[in-house]
Amino acid sequence: MIDTSLRRHAAAAERNRGPILEVLRRVLPAQGLVLELASGSGLHVVFFAKALPALRFQPSDPDPEARASIRAWSTHEGLSNVADPLALDATASTWPLDRADAVLCSNMIHIAPWAATQGLMTHAARLLPSGAPLVLYGPYRRGGAHTAPSNESFDASLRARDPAWGVRDLEAVTALAQTSGLLLDEVVEMPANNLTVVFRRE
Repeated sequence: MIDTSLRRHAAAAERNRGPILEVLRRVLPAQGLVLELASGSGLHVVFFAKALPALRFQPSDPDPEARASIRAWSTHEGLSNVADPLALDATASTWPLDRADAVLCSNMIHIAPWAATQGLMTHAARLLPSGAPLVLYGPYRRGGAHTAPSNESFDASLRARDPAWGVRDLEAVTALAQTSGLLLDEVVEMPANNLTVVFRRE
């Protein structure tokens, strides 16, 4: 029996999940398996799974407490299209699945070392079929500059916590994706000075 009291709450996830869903409705395939990296509380994945019942969602997170929260939210919502969360570290040399029809990653690459972004690109390119999307959400620098003073302050606070963290340059992320065979498809301006960035497998 899953203890639904283990559900975590995240105010930012509750605020941004609606705008993210509007992009996902356009860019995700009509059916298939969506792998979500760094699922955190699980608020995103259960919201998306309820809204997109033809898709199957595979959440993941390296943190066991996050995975417990994901299970609790999925049980609470009675969702049959959300799989049990995987213990998945983006920096790992192997990932515990062989294929996905889309990969989704929100608010990870700035709160992780650059090696996590490298792993994300390498494995997403391996998992995705031709034309399938990798969808990223979060803050980015553009043209070497922050897009808002709040993002600059956030970046400074991240780097103070861990020098390996920080808001990434969109151009650097795009170049890394391209070396893995993932081409930039579109950049969508989002609320609170964030972006949704869509890459497609060549």
